[in-house]
Amino acid sequence: MYTDEMRRAVRSIRAPKGFGLDIVEHSTEGIGWIELVADEIKFMKLLDADKRSAVEYMVRVKKALEDNGAIVQLTRRAVEQ
Repeated sequence: MYTDEMRRAVRSIRAPKGFGLDIVEHSTEGIGWIELVADEIKFMKLLDADKRSAVEYMVRVKKALEDNGAIVQLTRRAVEQ
């Protein structure tokens, strides 16, 4: 499901320093989708301008995957209390 074209599209987008996304493939009953998982702890450690860049990065990655035919879900790895 995560094709070479998708991989190239994602790698062409530069992530802010200290931030990244985990890409997880899911499939159930013949339907597949990709989950982009952001780490909230890493996000919260970024400076304000870098947080904005991180949000823009997440949106660009999601769009790049969707433009290559993927169904994409964006989630976060929450901080445990």
